[in-house]
Amino acid sequence: MNKKLQAVIQGICARCGKDRTRMMDIVRETQAALGCVSSDAMDLIARETGTHRVEVESVVSFYAFLSSAPKGKVVIRLCNDVVDKMQGMERVAKAFEDALGIAFGQTTPDGAITIEYAPCIGMSDQAPAALVNDVVVTSLSSDAAREIVAALKEHGDPSRLVRQLGDGNNGHPLVRAMVRNNIRARGPVIFADMEPGAALKGALAMTPQEVIRDVKTARLRGRGGAGFPTGMKWEFTRQAPGARRFVLCNADEGEPGTFKDRVMLTECPDLLFEGMTVAGYAIGADTGIMYLRAEYAYLAPFLEDVLAQRRAKHLLGPAILGKQGFNFDIRIQMGAGAYICGEETALISSCEGLRGDPKNRPPFPAQKGYLGFPTVVNNVETFCCAARILAKGPGWFAEMGSKGSAGTKLLSVSGDCRSPGVYEVPFGVTLADFLAMAGAEDAAAVQIGGPSGQMVGRNDFGRTICYDDLATGGSVIVFGPNRDVLGVALEFLEFFIDESCGYCTPCRVGNVLLRERLHAIIAGRGEPADLEYLQKLGETIKTASRCGLGQTSANPVLATLKNFRSEYEKRVKARGDGLQPSFDLRAAVADAEAITGRPSVHAANP
Repeated sequence: MNKKLQAVIQGICARCGKDRTRMMDIVRETQAALGCVSSDAMDLIARETGTHRVEVESVVSFYAFLSSAPKGKVVIRLCNDVVDKMQGMERVAKAFEDALGIAFGQTTPDGAITIEYAPCIGMSDQAPAALVNDVVVTSLSSDAAREIVAALKEHGDPSRLVRQLGDGNNGHPLVRAMVRNNIRARGPVIFADMEPGAALKGALAMTPQEVIRDVKTARLRGRGGAGFPTGMKWEFTRQAPGARRFVLCNADEGEPGTFKDRVMLTECPDLLFEGMTVAGYAIGADTGIMYLRAEYAYLAPFLEDVLAQRRAKHLLGPAILGKQGFNFDIRIQMGAGAYICGEETALISSCEGLRGDPKNRPPFPAQKGYLGFPTVVNNVETFCCAARILAKGPGWFAEMGSKGSAGTKLLSVSGDCRSPGVYEVPFGVTLADFLAMAGAEDAAAVQIGGPSGQMVGRNDFGRTICYDDLATGGSVIVFGPNRDVLGVALEFLEFFIDESCGYCTPCRVGNVLLRERLHAIIAGRGEPADLEYLQKLGETIKTASRCGLGQTSANPVLATLKNFRSEYEKRVKARGDGLQPSFDLRAAVADAEAITGRPSVHAANP
């Protein structure tokens, strides 16, 4: 075996302590050094970490940003989610293909550049967008795509594509990103100033039980969408038996149309890390892990620097702020491109160096989480809120919002609106008032909570954004009157099919069946009975799937059936002949007609 390869792999594994639970770091570093994680590299990694080759390969094959085969030295990942398509992504894609002379999924003959599609990369407010290695390029046009290709052919260095820097910390020397924060409305919880350490001082003046009491009194609920009471989760974790406890931050926002975490990570990292540290004190943990999605890798050096500064100020590490016995530190775990890792147990699997497969529940993470120990998993916004509560007091927080939804909510807005971006608003605001803030008064439909949420029409714009009405993890996608809601539902189904881990049949197979029937309806081959079929199949997928992805994957169909039924009804028709068309004959013979140069008699007379 190649001695140079052996030396590289041995060095990488040694830096990670030959620890198989650090597999994500090992394979990511291997790919960065060698361009891919080859078969020989997998054998060496397995040997160095004392694991089986198949376990290494299962990780490499699972994540979109990892590859066992060489790709170009530069990989252009163009976002192809529904918002980017609305903003002209397909024209940009054509420009990339023409300029490079290859199709998406291919590499140039000289091995220099690969182009491929990626789902949401967290830039929906400035779409179309792409990643060029780890460099973000936004607001793309066909001309911009051609200029990028020309520049890469000239120097091959993505970092030299960076020109005008974005606002705020996007211009920080360790970030240098052409990304705009687009903060449209600042509220008192997330974007107000706070001296680093203020929340910790408040927490350390109390017992851990009193900290949990204050979080419960504030009525803080998880900001990921499910809305589980945060104080209760922390209490369960503290009370669970275990030699150790862990705090995990879910910074893997992959829901199309969601980008609020990106802005908080850029502008409020101290607030986030303070919230994680407060949680560590409350539950008795000594280690925190922030799981950062691969699409935000450009922020990692900056975030590592913030952690280093907090250690220097004794806000992390041993005896925090002089509190003997309170030792807590945070490390960043990079992801590698898998939407499913936004599900908390899949995230834990990934942190453990495994495929991002969801775990069976119960036991819940609070009982048996990371490495089998009690674990708190909250998202970025939840930890930021917790820090603010400890700094300002639970009563201050509880007074904001609505009866069942205290505080504010950060919303990512994109699509057909004049002012896409991030808005911090109090819970209880009506959807109509919020759309007016975003310049979307003529909206015909709004997707609340991303593809896993629900699509509502104008009749529902008087409803309120809160846990008891329109619950959302933070994504708001606006669709104007000229958009096809069934086409949007189909796009969302495609997303879930691509991102499914494939473990359970209801999700793996059921969504494909949903897609086939919905596609037939859109193509004009649907019958009235198809609507009942979609409803029953969607409900079965929702009930029988194993994890949150599968349980919400049918929502695009179920929500549009409920709120836009007329769009379905006008596309289906009763044939009356007892026959059910199962495929489009003309489309089926199109390739044959192109090859022979003559029309098919069967297609002409179906």
